[in-house]
Amino acid sequence: MRTSFLFLFIVSLLASCTTIMAQELVNNSQREIVFKSVNVIPMDQERVMENQTVIIKNGRITALGDAAKVKVSKGALVIDAKGKYLTPGWAEIHAHVPQTDDFEPMKEVLMLYLANGITTIRGMLGHQKHLELRSKINDGSILGPHFYTTGPSFNGQTVKTAERGAEMVREQKAAGYDFLKLHPGLTKETFPAIAKTAKEVGIPFVGHVSFNVGVWRAIDAKYSTIDHLDGFIEALTPGIDTLVEQEAGLFGAWIADRADASLIPKLMEGLRNNHIRVVPTQALAERWQSPLPAEAFTTAPEMKYMKPEQVQSWANTKNTYNNNPNFSKERAEKLIQIRRKLLYECQKNGVEILLGSDAPQIFNVPGFSIHHEMKYLVDAGLTPYETLRTGTVNVASYLNKSDSGIIKTGNVSDLVLLSGNPLKDINQTRQIEGVMIGTNWLSKAYLEKELKKLEKK
Repeated sequence: MRTSFLFLFIVSLLASCTTIMAQELVNNSQREIVFKSVNVIPMDQERVMENQTVIIKNGRITALGDAAKVKVSKGALVIDAKGKYLTPGWAEIHAHVPQTDDFEPMKEVLMLYLANGITTIRGMLGHQKHLELRSKINDGSILGPHFYTTGPSFNGQTVKTAERGAEMVREQKAAGYDFLKLHPGLTKETFPAIAKTAKEVGIPFVGHVSFNVGVWRAIDAKYSTIDHLDGFIEALTPGIDTLVEQEAGLFGAWIADRADASLIPKLMEGLRNNHIRVVPTQALAERWQSPLPAEAFTTAPEMKYMKPEQVQSWANTKNTYNNNPNFSKERAEKLIQIRRKLLYECQKNGVEILLGSDAPQIFNVPGFSIHHEMKYLVDAGLTPYETLRTGTVNVASYLNKSDSGIIKTGNVSDLVLLSGNPLKDINQTRQIEGVMIGTNWLSKAYLEKELKKLEKK
């Protein structure tokens, strides 16, 4: 009798341990994972489906319906989500992953993205090792968001002739990169060769618009995405052809007070008619190019995930910007205002915005910066629902992923569980209770434990 009791006790203890572990990280393609009594924000329209049961199996949503009617199988992991909100996972379409042969620093950045509900990233400065990283994420041997990668940079230093530009396009297409990353320094001779060859071999090009190329040539060449609103302010500035790049400043910072807003409709028409998406990285502008001092950002809680010397480097860069003879508080405010107006006009005029913040960059910590980006989009006049679309529905459309971006039966199970409703308050995106990425359930306890490991100070 005593032996039987001891056996039952041990079995009970082991079962209890399994449950505890399951509440932290579950990776089981055969076991059902169930969100019980959850409020679903499906993103097919602006609505909340209250008190739903959502069942996940093998990386797919297999059932979705009223909690009282959906049957849950024995052995399922049931997550009590009463009062919580389930939304599709978000994207960071202007992400950076360390350029190194070592996977460990890459894994750290990937966890920062996941812990913030980001289930898809587009790496914007490629490295040969990123191709292997993409494969390892796809086969499940490395935990991370779905990963799309650009190749090494096309810029004034790497592309000095049209012939070299065309050759680099073919090399990167053959290597297997998803996109080409364009940086400043391209010319009226090198850029057309890159664009022409990219169309011939079938690889999209994205990123910056070089000053000597200009946004109108970029539009005509059909960029896949224009990032940073690069070239937009220059396109709105009368007499821009009489200025050199240094006079315009980064993203037109020194000439924003001269931008003519009456030219915005023409710009919107060109972007919309050529199906060019916009990745704003507004968080970069609002933090780096704002009139605020560096100290406004250096003490933010998320800075503990960056090395102190990195934060200091960012502060130095910000101080250099604020101390530039061309800088003034009024000019910086005008830059932010015109950028916000451009974002609002993009949304109003059917120019698709894709969520991207450019991290890690000046005071943009990977993952955390996407929540700043969403808040800045709302500040620009987008509704919370429109803002959430930029990182879900719009990205799924852009990547031709018809089974993503919306919560419905049959779609992939890339999900975020929140404690509050982001349709009412966009800041609720920060209140993460857990993240579902494919077959992996990452509970709040698991995410907090992993984030603790990543603290640098």
